[in-house]
Amino acid sequence: MHKLYQELASWWPLLSSPEEYAEEAAFFKNALLQNCKLQPHTLLELGSGGGNNASHLKAHFAMTLVDLSPGMLQVSRALNPECEHLAGDMRTVRLNRLFDAVLIHDAIMYMTTEEDLSSAMATAFTHCRPGGVALFSPDFVRETFSPGTDHGGHDGERRAMRYLEWTYDPHPGDTTYFVELVYLMREADGSIQVEHDRHVEGLFSREVWLRLLRQNGFTPNVVVDPYGRDIFVANK
Repeated sequence: MHKLYQELASWWPLLSSPEEYAEEAAFFKNALLQNCKLQPHTLLELGSGGGNNASHLKAHFAMTLVDLSPGMLQVSRALNPECEHLAGDMRTVRLNRLFDAVLIHDAIMYMTTEEDLSSAMATAFTHCRPGGVALFSPDFVRETFSPGTDHGGHDGERRAMRYLEWTYDPHPGDTTYFVELVYLMREADGSIQVEHDRHVEGLFSREVWLRLLRQNGFTPNVVVDPYGRDIFVANK
């Protein structure tokens, strides 16, 4: 597991703040409401991370949040104490419950093989109520991938963080690309810590996404979000 989700998890709110997710969460809410054949009340988020999406969506749905990282679950519990939090791997977790809707945000990018991606889809299908909908939000499909750099970060009350992000694909013929992240963290006493984290992420064509969704029982469709990304809306 990456440093960001282990020993550096407590820094997450200074890397990515809930306010930055407001527009995206509003899009997810509308997509779920418009594409669910029943009135959705319960929402399962797989790979929920630090809970930034949930901080907006919990006003509209009763949410159950599942993540593999204990540190990220701790961050999310502080932000979303009213939500149910459970530890689990999106490829294998089974809660023996059905939800009106299922959401997998960019954590789906850690599925780096077709087998892993299909397993996450099977988990979503297993937990989705008939008539419900699952929404998958990858950062890229193969057709939309673009290398680039980004930076950001925030000041807290006592600590501060900045990051540099570099996205590139050293081997275009495979199903992965790299995101190199460098974190610069300032403690309350003024001391500075620098860490590097490599995130290996999955990259699949639009056709592969649609084929795997159909193989797992969904009726899928593609919509484009305000950022130009392919979002897969899958009905059960």
